Amino acid sequence: MDPPHLTEFASQRYFDKLKKLSESKDHQPQDALAHPQDAAAVAQQSSGFILPINHPKSPEYISHDQRPERRRTNFSFRTILPTRTSVEHDSRRLSADSGPKRSTPFDQLFLALPNELKIQIIASLPLSDILSLRLASRAWHAMITVNEFPIARYHLDHHVPAYARRLYPAADPSAIKLHYLCGIWHRLHVAAKLSYLICERVTKEIFLRTTEVQRIEFAPQHERMRRRLIPLLFTIFHFFETYRTLHIEYIKEHGYGLSRTPYTLNPIELKVMNMYDDQTLLRVHQVFPLVVSSFCRRLRPPSYVGRLERSLRGYLKDRPADEIYVTAMCVGGLRQVERFWEIKGYNSRRGAVDSWYASVTREPVESTPKPRRGFMGLSRKKSTVNMNDVGRATAEISSQGRGRRGSEGGRRSSDASIIGGLENLIFDTSLSEGMPMGPLSREHLRMLLPDLPLLQQLWLPTAEALIIDRKIVERPQDIKRNAQVMLDLIREDGATEEDEWWYGRAAPESVRPPLEAIEEDPIE
Repeated sequence: MDPPHLTEFASQRYFDKLKKLSESKDHQPQDALAHPQDAAAVAQQSSGFILPINHPKSPEYISHDQRPERRRTNFSFRTILPTRTSVEHDSRRLSADSGPKRSTPFDQLFLALPNELKIQIIASLPLSDILSLRLASRAWHAMITVNEFPIARYHLDHHVPAYARRLYPAADPSAIKLHYLCGIWHRLHVAAKLSYLICERVTKEIFLRTTEVQRIEFAPQHERMRRRLIPLLFTIFHFFETYRTLHIEYIKEHGYGLSRTPYTLNPIELKVMNMYDDQTLLRVHQVFPLVVSSFCRRLRPPSYVGRLERSLRGYLKDRPADEIYVTAMCVGGLRQVERFWEIKGYNSRRGAVDSWYASVTREPVESTPKPRRGFMGLSRKKSTVNMNDVGRATAEISSQGRGRRGSEGGRRSSDASIIGGLENLIFDTSLSEGMPMGPLSREHLRMLLPDLPLLQQLWLPTAEALIIDRKIVERPQDIKRNAQVMLDLIREDGATEEDEWWYGRAAPESVRPPLEAIEEDPIE
């Protein structure tokens, strides 16, 4: 008989030879030892080895329709009886797999961590998510409120640009809280939104990119311009915010304003501009006319052809007076400018400007309700129930309902302590101090409004004189104007130097605008 390796593999003759070899091994073991190749074939047949081709599925995962029919074969596999050890191991494995897998919930795993790790995980979240976590429960609110300093410090080091830290430094380490951090992000948001709005206006009205194809081709220049305007507008926000505060302090200190003070340079503007370095002062001065002119253009009628065309289109109101522009920028700040800018429709926008200016300049008038007249002289009988009595009765009913479930005195004291603790958690946090450059009181408005400068005297004369005095440029003609400023905003080179100046050398990538968005390829 030929050995199996000379026969075609996996043929019927091959298995017949294997069967004869296995039978001869049982009767004549010395023959199998004499032929080591045959012994290896027998060992391979008796083992549980399966070729890794079309790995068969277990019968429990095969449906009844897919199960193949059993066919009788001429060969038989040798069975290996399981030992006691293997049976015990398999029984343990089956008992472990058959039981339900119990997984610990994520909240329990998180709360089981040390406090330092929990605060480190929370600090790595976005600021909006951290503020939302404060609303989840009292425990989360207390945890974030108590650990405001490490959370705000982490965001200040990893997500706040260098120019924002330079303009708004924390005088005391204890002042680094969520209110300080949210104030910086509020100013950055306003600067980014105004930068986009100004770029849209410049792209359409100055560079005359009106069609969709032209805007796609101009997209890299648009992105570079927006990216360069954000730090400059952030600085202008700082200027108006600091100017308003110092102007009120000046009037309180001297008892009168700048209108009764002889000066060559505005002392309040000079004090604010001394906070800026040479490069910041020069670049903001070059861009400041663009910001003011864009805002003024937004509040003008879309057409200047004549009164007839404006009446046909419905633009009946003229441009606002100069003092309205100054009041909006010096009292409301860039946040108020952004609110006016986002209103669609010229008539709606002008109506909102007039309403806001009237609310700022006029004293509030208390309106007395008119007496209601009944039908044919018959008046309705007024209710004698007082709202305070209703509130008091409701409180008594709720306290009685709580008293049924427990002792009345204990429940009242516990409810009072809970309410008092909740009020302390909400109203005693740093975020209760208000937003940056919020509304002024009526007393401060009466002091500030008559003493505001003219629109033409705002920033420009003081900044230009200070630039010449510092010798940042040799001549006033060296300061870039209009078209030069536009070309400087959309130029390709100089991005690396500007990033080092604005964002710092060791700033992380999270505080830098993406460089991929300003490539020359069109943005889809």
